[in-house]
Amino acid sequence: MVELGFIHGRFQLFHNDHLNYALLAKEQCKKLIVGITSPENATLIREDIDPHRSEAAANPFTYYERFNMVKLALLEAGIPREDFEITPYPIERPEILYNYVPLHATSFFTIYDDWGYEKLHRLGELGYGTHVLFDKREKAMCSTEIRQKIVDGVDWSDMVPKAVYDYIVENNLTDKVIKLLQK
Repeated sequence: MVELGFIHGRFQLFHNDHLNYALLAKEQCKKLIVGITSPENATLIREDIDPHRSEAAANPFTYYERFNMVKLALLEAGIPREDFEITPYPIERPEILYNYVPLHATSFFTIYDDWGYEKLHRLGELGYGTHVLFDKREKAMCSTEIRQKIVDGVDWSDMVPKAVYDYIVENNLTDKVIKLLQK
């Protein structure tokens, strides 16, 4: 078990697969840092290897909203607040990442595609320890599908932790998704 581990993702919205990723990583470290990538929607940087991630329709939630989704989901899953931190993690700007997560932390990965390999390479080059939890597993769900269900009025509650569903509904964040995707 490592002292300090971290995961990262856009979490545009934080769904059950994201929670499983966090819990798998937490089993392997004493303290977990969750890095939220693309923290500033106004300055999204296009990645040629995964251009979808920089589109406005793929980024309806602010950093603050995603921070709350992650925090509520981890607390609901029984992770004590002192055992995790949440921070911005602008993976698109590798030269500044050490400002958010110390280089002695181990980065835990789930790899689904070439973008996953690119991130693994970037962080390894920066000097982070890396550990692949699983490689090329088929995604069970994705945020794009859930956001589309919100727009279509289809039930999506079983795809996200209850705390995340409640947070989104109570804060009328479904309206944001609908307005953005119907443009």
